[in-house]
Amino acid sequence: MMLKEALSAADCVALQLASDTDRYAELGRKLRSTSFSTALTIARGSSDHACSYAAYLIMARLGRVVASLPMSLVTLNKSPLITRDTLAISISQSGQSPDVVEPIRYFRDGGATTVALVNDIDSPLAHAAEWAMPLRAGKEQSVAATKSFITSLVASARMVAQWQNDPELLAGLEALPDSLRAATSEDWSQAIDILAPARNIMVVGRGISFPVALEAGLKFKETSALQAEAFSGAEIKHGPMALIEDGYPLMIFATRGPTQASLLQLAAEMRGRGARVLLAAPADVAERDLTLPTAATPDLDPIVAIQAFYVMAAKLSAARGMDPDRPRHLSKVTKTN
Repeated sequence: MMLKEALSAADCVALQLASDTDRYAELGRKLRSTSFSTALTIARGSSDHACSYAAYLIMARLGRVVASLPMSLVTLNKSPLITRDTLAISISQSGQSPDVVEPIRYFRDGGATTVALVNDIDSPLAHAAEWAMPLRAGKEQSVAATKSFITSLVASARMVAQWQNDPELLAGLEALPDSLRAATSEDWSQAIDILAPARNIMVVGRGISFPVALEAGLKFKETSALQAEAFSGAEIKHGPMALIEDGYPLMIFATRGPTQASLLQLAAEMRGRGARVLLAAPADVAERDLTLPTAATPDLDPIVAIQAFYVMAAKLSAARGMDPDRPRHLSKVTKTN
C-alpha cells in the first residue's frame, strides 16, 4: 500500500493544483499585505520535515526568519507567548493531534495569522486555523506518509509562490505532475542492494535538500527498522564524523542549488574515508550513484527527489523482510499533548 500510495502522488498533486486556486491567491494577497514580526511552524514527524521545506522557501525567497515552535510551550508550559504580528503555519495529514491544534488555536485567538495545510479538511486543526488549505491527497491508508508528504511540499510551495507572486515558481508547480511521474521510474536498485543487509545509515542534505534527508531518515527507521540519522552537510564534520568507518553507509541528497558543490565535495571526502557513499545527484553529475530527478526549478527539486526515494524505500522494506504498511509500534494517527 505504501508503494501504491507513493505512486499515486502525481495524480494527487494534479488534483491539488487544479483546486483552490482563488483561495491560494487570496492567501497570497493576505500575506503580502500583512506585516509579521514573527513566523512559526507547528508540526510533528513527516509534517515537521515539510515545515522545514516551507521555512526554507520563506526565508530564502521572502527574507522572513522562520522558527519551529516547541509546542509544549503552549500545551504544557502554558507560556504567555506574544501572538501579535505573528504568522503561524501548521502542516498535518490528520489534523488530530492536540499539540498541533492547541497552539494554532492559541495563536489565532491572540490575533495571529494562522495557516493549516491539512489533508483532513474537517479535522480539528482545519477548524482551528483561519486559513485551512486542503492537501487533496485523499485518504492515506499506509502508516508511512508518502502522498500526503509530497502534497504538503506542493502546498507549501504554492503558498510561497502566491505570497511572492512569482510567475516562474507558479509555472514550475504546474509542471510537477509530469515530473513526479518521471521520478517514479528512476532506478535506485543499487541502494537496495547496499542497504538490505545494513544496520545503520547516515542521510545527508544541506539547504533545501535537508528536509528530504530528514524525511528519508525517518522512513528508513519506520519502514525498514534501519537506524538512520539525518545531518546537514555542514554539521557532519563535527561529532558525526566519529561514526564513519570502512563500509559505513552514507546517502547524500545533492539537489541543484548553492549547496550542491559542497555536498559533492563531501561525498568525495567520505569515500576517501572508507564510507559506502550513495550519492543521489542529477544526471549531469558524473560521480552520482543514484540519479535524482529534477523539476522545472531547483526550489522544487526536493519534491521529485523524495518521490524517487519513496519508491526505493518501499522496495527496501520488502527486501529486508518487513511490511512497510505496518511498521512496528506505530499507528497512522499519533496524538500527543
